[in-house]
Amino acid sequence: MKTSELATVLGARCAQGEYADRDVAGAYTSDLLSDAMANAVCDGVLITIQAHKNTVAVGTLKDLTAIVVCNDRPVPDDMIEAAREEGIAIFVTAESQFVVSGRLYPLLGK
Repeated sequence: MKTSELATVLGARCAQGEYADRDVAGAYTSDLLSDAMANAVCDGVLITIQAHKNTVAVGTLKDLTAIVVCNDRPVPDDMIEAAREEGIAIFVTAESQFVVSGRLYPLLGK
């Protein structure tokens, strides 16, 4: 699966669309950023409700292809700008982390 396919698969809107369309290696769901730093998969997707600039810092550290912000959390401009600078896609969905994880698992799970 490519990064660009996430919006369609999840029924999400793209909040930050300046990114390289890479293969998605996996996904990790967490709202604790230290947990995501320890366990997220490089070239993966972080599924979270944490919508702030520090989430992008974790994405940079783990070389994430995308961050999926759940529960229709508003994404602040500074988060979008940081993600644009790092080339990390941001998608926003009304769905919960549970639902998003369930949709991605059959496509990315091993």
